[in-house]
Amino acid sequence: MPGLNEISPTQLMRLIGTPQCPALIDVCIDEDFNDDPHLLPSARRFGHNQIDAIAAQVADTNAVIICQKGRKLSHGVAARLRHRGISAEVLAGGHHGWREAALPRIPAQAIPGHLWVTRHRPKIDRIACPWLIRRFVDPAAEFLFVPPGDVLDVADRFGATPFDVEGVKFSHQDANCSFDAMIKLFCLSHPALDALADIVRAADTNRHDLAPQAAGLLAISVGLSRMFRDDSAQMDAAMLVYDALYRWARDGQDEGHDWPMEQPR
Repeated sequence: MPGLNEISPTQLMRLIGTPQCPALIDVCIDEDFNDDPHLLPSARRFGHNQIDAIAAQVADTNAVIICQKGRKLSHGVAARLRHRGISAEVLAGGHHGWREAALPRIPAQAIPGHLWVTRHRPKIDRIACPWLIRRFVDPAAEFLFVPPGDVLDVADRFGATPFDVEGVKFSHQDANCSFDAMIKLFCLSHPALDALADIVRAADTNRHDLAPQAAGLLAISVGLSRMFRDDSAQMDAAMLVYDALYRWARDGQDEGHDWPMEQPR
């Protein structure tokens, strides 16, 4: 049972991946982090004394503060933020509690920089992957959409991470798509994301027998690509589509719909 100004791992996991997710701030000391170099999905690291920087990061949202055990560092930082009028809670149990709950943790070394690049005119994988990164890895990530032949050169010149092109790690492998590769490399496997991955893979590789929702996702994706000339605007609009699919995959799969409504007897 979480204490005052605390949130449990289970409660927090239900917020991660949604637009309502608070800013996750990891304040583990370097020694503890180096012993176990993992981050919660979407978390960013700060020193516990970097209060000005943390406050600037979370000024427009709620915050959850994370340390090794969810005690003095987390509660101290959260209290200082609340003193500034910022809503801040502590992850009950810290990293220890999260790990004991067997919830996803991202290896810190797997996270590249903030800048990503891929082919222009995205449809499915090249929209699903930015959604995954923004919601689970790096909320501040920036995405560049460029001609296919320029992706690797832009990556080299601008220090960006290429994805969904041949010959890079964040791309198709055998029957899997780039979305699958990211879930694997970021260690994000979880029932809801795994279900969403089935739909993305089915739609992106034209194997609609894998998931009945694939045809709908393809139709929506093609429609969005026709509606927007600007790829970034298309990506922003499509975020809501993947937010909805994730919520369906997480807790809506049992709900159906029928007509006519059952008539009272």
